[in-house]
Amino acid sequence: MTDTPASPPVSGGKRIELTLRALVLGCLLAVIFTAANTYLGLKVGLTFASAIPAAVISMAILRLFKDSTIWENMTVQTVASVGGAMSSIIFVLPGLVMVGWWLEFPFWESVLICVFGGILGVTFSIPLRRALVVDAGLPYPEGVAAAEVLTVGSRGAEQTESAVRENASGLWVVIWGSIVSAGYALLVAGRVFAGEAARFIKLPASLGGGATGLGFGMQFALLGAGHLIGLSVGLAQLFGLILAWGIAVPVLTSPETIAWLTAHGIPSIATTLPAGVDAEELASTVWRREVRFMGAGVIGVAAIWTLIKLSGPLIGGLTSALAANRRRQSGEVLDRTEQDIPINIVAGLSVACLIGIGFILAWFAQGNPTLASSTPLLVGGGLIYVVLIGFAVAAICGYMAGLIGSSNSPVSGVGILAVVIASVLMLGVLALAGLPADPSVVAFALIVTAIVFAVAVIANDNLQDLKTGQLVQATPWRQQTALIVGVFAGALVIPLILNLLNKAFGFEGGPAGIADEPLAAPQATLISALARGVIGGDLRWDLIGLGAVIGVVIIVLDAVLNGATKGKMKLPPLAVGIGFYLPAAVTTMLVVGAICGWVYDKAIKTTRFADVGRRMGVLLASGLIVGESLFLVMTAGVIVSTGNDAPFAMLPEGSTWPAMLAGIAAFVVLTLMLYSWVRNRSAKV
Repeated sequence: MTDTPASPPVSGGKRIELTLRALVLGCLLAVIFTAANTYLGLKVGLTFASAIPAAVISMAILRLFKDSTIWENMTVQTVASVGGAMSSIIFVLPGLVMVGWWLEFPFWESVLICVFGGILGVTFSIPLRRALVVDAGLPYPEGVAAAEVLTVGSRGAEQTESAVRENASGLWVVIWGSIVSAGYALLVAGRVFAGEAARFIKLPASLGGGATGLGFGMQFALLGAGHLIGLSVGLAQLFGLILAWGIAVPVLTSPETIAWLTAHGIPSIATTLPAGVDAEELASTVWRREVRFMGAGVIGVAAIWTLIKLSGPLIGGLTSALAANRRRQSGEVLDRTEQDIPINIVAGLSVACLIGIGFILAWFAQGNPTLASSTPLLVGGGLIYVVLIGFAVAAICGYMAGLIGSSNSPVSGVGILAVVIASVLMLGVLALAGLPADPSVVAFALIVTAIVFAVAVIANDNLQDLKTGQLVQATPWRQQTALIVGVFAGALVIPLILNLLNKAFGFEGGPAGIADEPLAAPQATLISALARGVIGGDLRWDLIGLGAVIGVVIIVLDAVLNGATKGKMKLPPLAVGIGFYLPAAVTTMLVVGAICGWVYDKAIKTTRFADVGRRMGVLLASGLIVGESLFLVMTAGVIVSTGNDAPFAMLPEGSTWPAMLAGIAAFVVLTLMLYSWVRNRSAKV
């Protein structure tokens, strides 16, 4: 699809766009996708773009109303997608539990952090719309795909019978994908199937004598996420997995390496473990306490490199935005498709949010003896930080969304840089005020970072949605209003889901949950560790530095590979870092999902229904994520309400191997059946 705006028909001579029913439906879908994304993000450190499945569901439901239009479906999609995007705040917020500052997530404080940061993400991105959406010529892959789905599936004179059938089939694909993934998750919870297959070994002396392991999580949510990230990112994550578990872990656990580190006085976690420890504990401990920090170094360098590459186009885009704003202020009459929320209202909303943020920061500082005396300095510095860094990350993330899509944008890398900058600035405040470095300082840095991160993720999603709106000729100010409604919808549900998951499972490094199966929350774990390490002065900079060197090597390899193959092959550095950092079982299944998606797309590439089949594959992947994630959120509610850590158990513990073999067989069969079924449905559209 090109960037030429579509010309959808007006229903009944009226322009039905921002309606109450669209906002209500959008909010309901926002709650669903926010809950699903919250679980997925805490489990694997990834979230999925919900614009396309939201559009499909919207079109199927609003078809019941004869006067529904493409623009009304656009409103539903906008509210739902921004609500889902807001869930990315969980890359930072759980850090406050991990550092021991919160025992649970206070409802109104959490909501206001999301609301104020999210609305700033909307208002900061409005001046960027013309430059980054209209004039920049960026591809906006997800925005264009969503516009294609809306144009094909929405009611109107141009809609064909095949489009009607595709719309109905797409809804059933999402539904059945959700049912299968939730059903499989139920059998895993019942101990009929194992949820993970893993094997740890100690290598022979000829290979160094270290320990390592391999595993994969049999979870359809991971399979769906892998399908969505694509083969290039999936293989890059596989490369990161090999670096971590095929090289770093075996080397750091080998007797020769341990002896050398001890002789040179370099700390090694392996030396603190008891003699004769088994391979699983040795490899897992070294990976968790040392190798992950190397992964953090890779991610940090990759994020900085991404920002450097974007700096030139970003400056040009901002210059264009300022010039366009001056033309509007000079009295130029704007077409309906160029009418943003008036700049005075944008400024008023921004100021109101900053006042609210100032109250949050002041309330936090006044409630802590260490910080109370420096409240004006902390509040003033925090607000300046939010304005300057917030607008910068809004522009950066908006540009990245246009370049590579919302799902692939390295917003977590932006969060890592933001928390390091915030922590370093907090050290300056401590020096000026003569204050000690205690947990309240770390918590303050995390709260400021959470607000900036909310700005980043909403701007990242907003400009993608505004691109879809431009292509279907939506009215920008109506769409921006829907974006703000979506922020509220997502913000209201996030603390509720976080508290459920915290009480039921717990987070790594935080208090144990009832089931004592802590969620990895990889970004929050890393960001909280960085804040604590920078402010406390005990961060393993040696490991992060080694990871940074590896990151530089990967950047060079990516450039060489890209040049040698003329862009056909890439090695995305950030994806490598994430593969380095995530648990092996998670990364392996993401890679499997990426390969499955590639094989499926390749199998239908030459068929007459290739485009339909590709869209159906995306809907299947989205359904797989939603079904399992919502089931596990519901499971958390049952665990908390009953106090039973295994409420759906059908079999006693101990049947590991039979459950593992049964799970593998069922997973493979169901995967083949689902892809075959979706292919057949696509052929019939």
